[in-house]
Amino acid sequence: MAKIGPTSFKYILHAKFTADSLIDKPDVIGAVFGQTEGLLGEELDLREAQKNGKIGRINVESASSSGKTNGEITIPTSLGMAETALIGAAIETIDRIGPSKATVSVDKIEDVRISKREYIMHRAQQLLEEAMKASDVDTTELLQKLYEDVRQKEFVEFGSEKLPAGPDVEDSEEIIVTEGRADVMNMLKHGFSNVIGMNGTNIPKTVIELSRKKIVTLFVDGDRGGDMIINSFMQQGHVDFIAKAPSGTEVEELSKKEINQSLRAKVPIEEYDPSLKREHASASPKRSSQPPVEVPQEIKEKVTPLVNDIIGTRGAFLVNEKFDILGRIPYKGVEDAILNLENIYMLILDGIITDEIAKAAEESEIKYIIGSKVLGASSTVKLISYEDLGYKYK
Repeated sequence: MAKIGPTSFKYILHAKFTADSLIDKPDVIGAVFGQTEGLLGEELDLREAQKNGKIGRINVESASSSGKTNGEITIPTSLGMAETALIGAAIETIDRIGPSKATVSVDKIEDVRISKREYIMHRAQQLLEEAMKASDVDTTELLQKLYEDVRQKEFVEFGSEKLPAGPDVEDSEEIIVTEGRADVMNMLKHGFSNVIGMNGTNIPKTVIELSRKKIVTLFVDGDRGGDMIINSFMQQGHVDFIAKAPSGTEVEELSKKEINQSLRAKVPIEEYDPSLKREHASASPKRSSQPPVEVPQEIKEKVTPLVNDIIGTRGAFLVNEKFDILGRIPYKGVEDAILNLENIYMLILDGIITDEIAKAAEESEIKYIIGSKVLGASSTVKLISYEDLGYKYK
């Protein structure tokens, strides 16, 4: 899954739903994604917003009685109030969940920053009182020093080359790589903390090592120099996405709106330039491949009927530890769906196990994935092909 990185959520959208029959959580998640698709345009499409970190895990709590299901949907967002309200209005248009008629109504939009603001004001008063008791420092000087300290903490020197970076580069699964210090400072100014600069056109060893274990968006100037950096990076490191500043502009001079537009327009490396992809494939270290899987006979016997049922449906079964089917979801977008579900033991696909699906399964702590072919890799999830089960699938 491709995201910009973890963000701080501003609002939580609370909505209630009622369905005329018994339904499961996967049905609700599928309805939220499926029935809102295309309503609000590309910028507010829920799948894209979740990939870019603008909305978080969609949580569903439900209870059934008298043949009906009632529950609550919560969606955390880092969008503005207006955009969050639009998403709320969009999910109210849902009229079916799974096989039954349903209604959805927004209960409230919670501003999670209010409690943070209250804490900040209270703690700032305490700190200011303590500081003023300790010395006779002028209040203006104190505030100026406070602002300088905060800015200094946001900026870090990363790795042995002491590269300019934001504070979240180490912990983020996805990073943005820029050319230099000025680019990093501008990105930090506009709230992007998972950014690191290369201090020039040469690719530092630290960045090469990061590119082998993180999802990398290379964000370059909109000029010939930016193209040269892309070519150089492809020969030494691994890049997943390419983002470019508008033609004739540099990353260090972009506004927040222009940065967001450029990052939203990023393209996978294979779409950016197929010839670069071929060069990259031969020059970059390959990611670890999945070793052959020996499947215990007991598991083969239990999953074979389920595989027979899923083949030809272009769907996916969600299975628990007792090999009971918890629900079925479409194969398209399966990585988005499983990120919003819990307690899934096994995923059985009518399709290929991609790297994106494997990564999403790791985050959701899924133990097994079964699919027609294995093209992804994972250190924690056992990836099983139809052939591993004895099928001669082509």
